[in-house]
Amino acid sequence: MSPPLERPRDRKPSRRTANGDPSRRDRKGGRPRKTRDPFGVRLRRDWQMLVLMIPGALRLLLFFYIPIFGNVIAFQDYQPYLKITEAPYVAMQNFIDLFNDSRFFLALKNTLILAVIQLVLFFPVPIVLALVVDSMVTPRLRKAFQSIVYLPHFLSWVLVIALFQQMLGGAGFINKFLLSHGMDAIPFMTNPSTFPLLVSLESVWKDAGWGMIIFLAALASIDASLYESAAADGAGRFRRAWHITLPGMRPVIVLLLILNLGSILTVGFEQFILQRDAVGADASEVLDTYAYYTGVIGGDWSMGAAAGLAKGVVGTILVLMANKVAHMLGEDGIYRGSER
Repeated sequence: MSPPLERPRDRKPSRRTANGDPSRRDRKGGRPRKTRDPFGVRLRRDWQMLVLMIPGALRLLLFFYIPIFGNVIAFQDYQPYLKITEAPYVAMQNFIDLFNDSRFFLALKNTLILAVIQLVLFFPVPIVLALVVDSMVTPRLRKAFQSIVYLPHFLSWVLVIALFQQMLGGAGFINKFLLSHGMDAIPFMTNPSTFPLLVSLESVWKDAGWGMIIFLAALASIDASLYESAAADGAGRFRRAWHITLPGMRPVIVLLLILNLGSILTVGFEQFILQRDAVGADASEVLDTYAYYTGVIGGDWSMGAAAGLAKGVVGTILVLMANKVAHMLGEDGIYRGSER
């Protein structure tokens, strides 16, 4: 005769529960409450990644965060032979002189024109390239196209402008072709009126591949079953791209757009300083070159620092405004607000 079955004893729930365990719930709504591992556990688990971050963190600290304290000279009458603590304090006088300088407004106008043109022309190009690469069937062709487009990102501006000079300069390939066929040469590299389009074309050719890599990573995170379901329902390639691909890339698009708005007034320095003699100072003067020629070349360090600080403040305001708009549209942006 078999022994009688015993009734299992009730067990009390353990206090140690995994992250997101239903036994640990919020007081409101009964949703699982996520818990974080202790700092020591995370440190032992991720120490390799932390070690890899040390060079980048030191670079940010030495060349970005520590120099921020040097912006104090924007409120002083700074002289190189004096210590920062010994320079006379002039409050907002440098900013008053800055906004009374016609060259500053010329640099601001050129910067805004170039920023708008580059934002309109440059930003959609990496998205289109990523969609083109993602649609390629052959892996070998995809890798070859991706490498060719990404290669110019590693070239310096000296090489990029030299290559454009060989193609579009007065003695370049295109003008030689025009002259050999009885046509007049076109001053591509020396025309001040078309200079914004020229520098935008140079930026697109150089850095579009870098943006393409980021959007390709966003495309890789989209579930392939969504495309299969849409194709089974009769959706064509365009409708799949419109209803699946672009919505899947939207968080990355919003994030990069916010970051680009933050640096919208930083249109470049080397690119313009190298082409300044060809098109003239009036066409190539931007805020970065204005700060350089006013502060380093002209010796007015306080005015140069004031111009750089004003540019940074405007960029910060644009980032905060764009991030707020992203929150209103339902996106996380670069950080989550209190309402999220």
